[in-house]
Amino acid sequence: MRKLATGVPWRDLPERYGSWKTVYERYRRWAGDGTFDRLLEHVQVYDDSLGRLDWSVSVDSTIVRAHQHAAGARKKGNAQGQTATPSAGPEAG
Repeated sequence: MRKLATGVPWRDLPERYGSWKTVYERYRRWAGDGTFDRLLEHVQVYDDSLGRLDWSVSVDSTIVRAHQHAAGARKKGNAQGQTATPSAGPEAG
């Protein structure tokens, strides 16, 4: 049975892969030493050389968040919209 979920416990790994502890330790070691990053880079370079990769990027507002001030948040100040003079803090000196 295949599990398609996030957060499946290592102990639920199918027996055909061996001890879950061994697989987990190998995963941690490879993640820590950059093995996965090197594998991904190799596959990307190879597939790009064959013209198999489309490097275009699509970004829409469902995944990009604006800073609170860019979203029209109220500024500090009085009702007329005048901002208060900032006090001299550590960055002033």
